[in-house]
Amino acid sequence: MSRRLSYSDTFNGEADKGIRAILESHESEGKTAKLKRTLLNIIKNELTARQSEIIMLYYFKGMDMVQIAKMLGISPQSVSKTMSRAKVKIYNILRYYFS
Repeated sequence: MSRRLSYSDTFNGEADKGIRAILESHESEGKTAKLKRTLLNIIKNELTARQSEIIMLYYFKGMDMVQIAKMLGISPQSVSKTMSRAKVKIYNILRYYFS
């Protein structure tokens, strides 16, 4: 069986747009700045090393799943699964923190 060479990032949709908007915000005060600091702390301190690395490459370096997979020597499906687990963890922590 051959490995699939392309992988779609389209399943991320609105959640990715929201996370990207927070991370790319230039607001220095207010709720967005607090949320951005909290999100960065979660990425650094609460995720596994692999989850953190993938999230950083995806959101901060603008790499897609196929590029990340090639760089790390893993399959795009593994990148997708790891990213999905990281997003669930981030969401649960943010939900607890801001509720």
